[in-house]
Amino acid sequence: MTETKPTADWVLALIGELWGSPENDLQMAQPERAWDVPLVGFASGADPLFEHYKTVVGPFHWTPLEAFSQAYPSAAVGAEDLTVISYVLPQTEATKREQRQATLFPSERWSRSRFYGEQFNHQLRRRLAESLSAAGYAAVAPVETPSWSVKDSEQYVYASTWSERHAAYAAGLGTFGLCDGLITPRGKAMRAGSVVARIAIPATPRPYTDHHAYCLFYADGSCGECIARCPAGALSEAGHDKVACKAHLDRSRSHVSENYGFPGYGCGLCQVGVPCESGIPERLRPGGSGHAARSPYPKA
Repeated sequence: MTETKPTADWVLALIGELWGSPENDLQMAQPERAWDVPLVGFASGADPLFEHYKTVVGPFHWTPLEAFSQAYPSAAVGAEDLTVISYVLPQTEATKREQRQATLFPSERWSRSRFYGEQFNHQLRRRLAESLSAAGYAAVAPVETPSWSVKDSEQYVYASTWSERHAAYAAGLGTFGLCDGLITPRGKAMRAGSVVARIAIPATPRPYTDHHAYCLFYADGSCGECIARCPAGALSEAGHDKVACKAHLDRSRSHVSENYGFPGYGCGLCQVGVPCESGIPERLRPGGSGHAARSPYPKA
């Protein structure tokens, strides 16, 4: 790709093309997409929110400029020259339908999306960064850099040097719920990814100022259904117990291996069978946020 004008539509089409890869697959007996059509948002590399994350996440959390510098340490670039491209990969209806029936460990499709689908997500991050760089817009996928890591966090037990959910929040794609999942216009049942690029794309407006704006529990106390869905007792009105959650994830490994035949793990029961499973609860819904990736492929 050469002499490509850097527009939002061009980036959306690129992500849609990459999403259409045969590798976006659950690896079942018959081909079946791991993820539905992506939702995409953009944030300025100079957005003050990223500096704020050093307070709310931890001082180790990278700004976009720090993330970009992991791959381009000598580049003469300022934060204002960078754009964070964030995307959400929604679970398919078939996966959500099957997962709603689960009560202790994840369904097979959900486990496959967590294992094979996340393998594809890693490829999507890398290929997006490579495609942008090949077109003349230097880019890096922060989570794919060797220096990305998980750190101890005084406030959150542990947190990463670049959080995909926080990048998505900055890019106008959603707000956090009681279980810490990101509630997006396509729902909470999803995974996310991002790339930081030296490209000029207008930021997606954030139709919220409260990081819990789309959660019914925080809005008026009328929900909390994710609490009952959690098989590990890791959710309560006080929030998300990450230690109990991780312990249950670790226990799921033997279930996935013995029942589904691959070395995966997962849970995600709190992401389905709840009002925010597939969208923002209606009465909390603002104007539209994010963009659907441009793609010739139908929804899964």
